[in-house]
Amino acid sequence: VELVEAGGGTVQPGGSLGPLCVASGYRFWPYPLGWFHQVPGKGPEGVASIDSSGRTKYADSVKGRFTISKDNAHNTFYLQMNNLKPEETGMYYCASTTGWTPLTLETARFGYWGQGTQVTVSS
Repeated sequence: VELVEAGGGTVQPGGSLGPLCVASGYRFWPYPLGWFHQVPGKGPEGVASIDSSGRTKYADSVKGRFTISKDNAHNTFYLQMNNLKPEETGMYYCASTTGWTPLTLETARFGYWGQGTQVTVSS
């Protein structure tokens, strides 16, 4: 099983980025998927998740600005980030659960992780 992120980068405050995550080695469609944000010295925090039915869950801080989506046919999922803020700088990781779990942002529920992609929001 492998998850590979791409699409990070550097933007000014208020800008947008749309990282994606490609999964291989398994079919991810039955399992909740998530995106997590990590800054140096802290553990990853859940940003957004999506379940097999397409239901979504977001951290309060990103509601209305971030959108998680997926393409089951291509084993790929996405995080569209709009109106980015400087404090949202950090590594963004995609992750997948490994069995049935309710829709969640809890890191402990996710067993497969990508290597991360850097997002920098700076003027």
